[in-house]
Amino acid sequence: MKRVALAPCNGMSPNGLASRVAVGDVRKEHENVISICMGSTSADIAGKNNEMLKKQPIIAINGCANNCVNTILENKGIEVDKTLNASDILDDFDVSVKDAFRLDDEAESCVEIIKNEIIKKIGE
Repeated sequence: MKRVALAPCNGMSPNGLASRVAVGDVRKEHENVISICMGSTSADIAGKNNEMLKKQPIIAINGCANNCVNTILENKGIEVDKTLNASDILDDFDVSVKDAFRLDDEAESCVEIIKNEIIKKIGE
């Protein structure tokens, strides 16, 4: 697997939570994967981290249609290599995340679905 950076949604939507957990799982299971803290990236007004963010391809994992991850990175001049949207991914399945703060069994199923899509995207 090639080295890649995953940038998960840090928003307060249920799908944002599932996206962060999925990214954490992928990162734990694959040594060539790192994750980007979008809060730190947003707060970095001076752009101190921009060069580091340009060192490997970035896959944005948005929680909803607002695509905040892409917007934040693009506003900083950071190119996003690939984009996923948790809401779009989960539309094809009969499960959903209902809480922005806790994962139940159904939400854990959503995490697995998102995780599998992330792994597919890495392999492209």
